[in-house]
Amino acid sequence: MKNYLTPAELQTALALRDLSDPAQGPHAMSLLLAEITSALENLWGIGVDTHRLSPLVATADNYDRLGYSPDDVTRDSRYSRHVSPTVMLRSHTSAGVPALLDSLRPEMGHYDRLHVLPGLVYRRDSIDRTHVGAPHQADLWRLKARGLLGAAELDQMMAAVVEAVLPPSANPGLEWRATPASHSYTDTGRQLDVLVTQPDGSREWLELAECGLVAAQVLRGSGLDPRRWAGLALGLGLDRALMLRKGIRDIRLLRSEVPGIQDQLLDLGPYRPVSAMPEVRRDLSLVLGSAAEADVELLGDRARTALGPDSELLAALEVRSVTPASGLPPAAVHRLRLAPTEVNVLLRLVLQPLDRTLTDGEANILRDRVYLALHRGRVLELTAGPGA
Repeated sequence: MKNYLTPAELQTALALRDLSDPAQGPHAMSLLLAEITSALENLWGIGVDTHRLSPLVATADNYDRLGYSPDDVTRDSRYSRHVSPTVMLRSHTSAGVPALLDSLRPEMGHYDRLHVLPGLVYRRDSIDRTHVGAPHQADLWRLKARGLLGAAELDQMMAAVVEAVLPPSANPGLEWRATPASHSYTDTGRQLDVLVTQPDGSREWLELAECGLVAAQVLRGSGLDPRRWAGLALGLGLDRALMLRKGIRDIRLLRSEVPGIQDQLLDLGPYRPVSAMPEVRRDLSLVLGSAAEADVELLGDRARTALGPDSELLAALEVRSVTPASGLPPAAVHRLRLAPTEVNVLLRLVLQPLDRTLTDGEANILRDRVYLALHRGRVLELTAGPGA
C-alpha cells in the first residue's frame, strides 16, 4: 500500500526555493549551472534549450517510460514521494525527458541541440553533511537527428563537465575517471568520479555524474526512430558539484541565511569557513517493529518531518546498531518491554546550528521530539523533562 503526501507536506515541498533558478534569486548554484551549460555549448557549437518544469510529474514518466522495471525498489513510497496513484514529486529531473522526446516527433530534418532540465528532486534520504531530502539535479541531453553520437562524444562531454565544475586553473593535476554503470535509459553507461582531497589530507573518489548514450527503447517510446536519432544523457548532482567547486563540506550551508555564509554563496570563489558552532550529540535507544524499519533513509525522513523548520539543526543521523530481542540481555528486554518480534536500535543524532551554540536544554528537547516520532515501544525514555 502506497503512502501519499498530505496537502500540507505537498505545499511545503513545492514552496522550497530552487537554488539553481536565477528567477528565484541570485545564488552560486545558478552560476555554476550556467558555466556547465556554456562549456557544452562552446564545445559543440549547438543551441541550448533550458526547461524548468513542474516537479509534479506522471509516475509513468518518472519510471515506466525511462525503462525502470515494475518491481524496482525506488518505486516504493518509502523512498519516493507520491501524491496520488498516478502523480508524484519527481525523484530525478530525467522525469521531464519523455515529454521532451515526444515534442521532437515532428522534426523531420537535421536536428542537434542540447536540452538542460534542472531543478529540485524529492527523495527520502539519509541525514548527513552531504545529503538532503530535496537535492538539486540537472539533466543534460544532447539529441541529434541525421547524425551519429557515440563513445567519443560522451568522453568529450564528461571532460567538459569536469573542467566546468573544477577548472584546471584552480585544480591543477585534477584526476577523474569513468567506470561502467548501468542505467535503465542509457547504453554504454558511465559513472563519472573525481579524485578529491579531504580535510585530513586523504584522497577519495567521489561521484560527480552519471551518463551514457540514450537507449534505443527510450527513443522508440516517444516515436523516434533510433536509426535516425541519437543522444547523449548526463545527470549531475548540482549540490555536490557546487560543494566541490567552492570547497564546502556541509550541504546545509547552501541554504544558510547567516550573513557571513550567505554572502559567499553569490559567487563561485572558494568558501572561507565561518567559525563553526560546536556540535552536540545525543544517543537514542529506540524500539522498532522490525529490522526493516531501521532504514536510515526512512528514519531520517521521519526525523526531518518531526522537527519541521528545526530540521536544519540536524547535521547527521546515524544508525549505530540494530539488535533483535533475542540478542539482548533479559534485563534489557524487560526494561524496554520488548516483544519477541521487535528490535532495539541505537541511533545517534548530531545537532549543530550554523549560527549559534545550542544549549543542553535545547538539544534535549530536539532529541525528545525525534525520539517520540521514531520510537514504537511501550516505555518512554525522555530527557527534557515533563512539559518541555
